[in-house]
Order: sequence, then C-alpha cells, then structure tokens
Amino acid sequence: MLKDVEISGAIIEAYMKDLLDNLTLDVAIIGAGPSGMVAAYYLAKGGAKVAIFEKKLSVGGGIWGGAMGFNRIVVEESAREILDEFGIDYGEFRPGLYVADAIEVATTIASRTVKAGVKIFNMVEVEDLVVKNDRVAGVVINWTPVKMTGLHVDPLTVEARFVIDSTGHGAQVTQHLLKRGLIEKLPGEGPMWAEMGERLTVEHTGEVFPGLYVTGMAANAVAGAPRMGPIFGGMFLSGRKAAIEILEKLKV
Repeated sequence: MLKDVEISGAIIEAYMKDLLDNLTLDVAIIGAGPSGMVAAYYLAKGGAKVAIFEKKLSVGGGIWGGAMGFNRIVVEESAREILDEFGIDYGEFRPGLYVADAIEVATTIASRTVKAGVKIFNMVEVEDLVVKNDRVAGVVINWTPVKMTGLHVDPLTVEARFVIDSTGHGAQVTQHLLKRGLIEKLPGEGPMWAEMGERLTVEHTGEVFPGLYVTGMAANAVAGAPRMGPIFGGMFLSGRKAAIEILEKLKV
C-alpha cells in the first residue's frame, strides 16, 4: 500500500540528510549558472566537497534563452575542450567559432555536475556572508520565498573554506562586502563588448577578498569590465580557472 505520508517522509528525510551533510564545505558556490556549475564540476572531480546554492527554481543561469529567445549559444575555440569534456554536441559556424544548443548545454552541464558529486540546493538565497578574522568563512542562507515575501525569518549558516560568487551581472554575494564596508567599491559591468568581455572575465576570475572568489559575469562586475552577451566560452573557462586555483589552495 502506498501511503501519502511515506512520500512526504522520503522527501524530507533525503533532503535533510543532504542539507546536514553540506553544512560544512570546502567550497560553497553561489549561483548555478555556467561558471558556477563548471567550477563545481572541476572542484568535485578534484576531490573537494562542494555545494551550489541557487536562488531560482531552475539552474543554468542565462543559458536557457540563448539570445533573445533563440536557444543557441556561441563558444570560441579556447573553450571548445570544455564542451568536449562534458560531451556536448556543437557545430562549426566558422573556424574557431562554434554553436551549441542552449538546452543541451544547460541540462548536460547540470547533470554531469550532479553526477560528479555536487549537491545543488535550489530556491535557497544567500542573504549575507560569514566573515571571521577578515576572511570569508561561509554563507548565510534562507529560502528564496522568504526573501521574496519579506518575512522576518532568521537564516541558517553554512561553513566553507572558500566561497565563490557566481551570481552573474549583479555580483550579489560580493555586494554584501560592499554594504558592510569591507571593500571600497563595486563598479558593476561595462557595456557590451564581446571580445573584451570574454577575455576579461577569465582574467578577473580570482580571489577578491580572503576566502571569496568571483567567476563569470560577477568577475566582470567587480572589475568594471564589459559584458559579452550570448557567448559562453569565457564563463566556462572562468569556472575552471577558479576551481584549479582553489584546489591548489585546499592542498596546502
């Protein structure tokens, strides 16, 4: 006999086990967009304990819609190997420039990331950072619906050796440092310039405050660099770069 309450119990028990198991992490990633999921994938493959907290119901960030609802994305030669790593199909538009199905990219990266051992908690928003001894040491989380409705509900805390801000254009996690006077400025992203934006998102990926990394468009927002639109190679390379650097530091 199938009991309704058993279904509820199975869901609650499994979810709570995952949540309890991920209250202490090597790396907490905020935002399940392309750079965040790629970073998580490589971190997990490297042996790190990592979870992603995504405030939306769905993962994938800005991939789904491609450009203006045309669900295709562009990737340049420098990042083609990451498409190959994930087993994503693509076609050559011209030498050095490739087109992939946005839906396949989002679903495949998400699936491979989870299968690598990453736990993704969707509908969970980071409302603050834990900072101890002038170092980011974790995140303060709450349900997205609680934040949306403005209810006064106290949050929970997740401890992490490193935090990655992969929240995209707004660099929402790094904003918490600005609001508390721990950094002097956050200029925001510049106007569209795909070539420069792709290059700079990788260059600016890194540790912007002890314990806090930025990837993807958050890296350009923190640095005041241009946005780049529906070309995603820089996002993928940014996530991998952050993962490689953090894995090296975790070994120390």
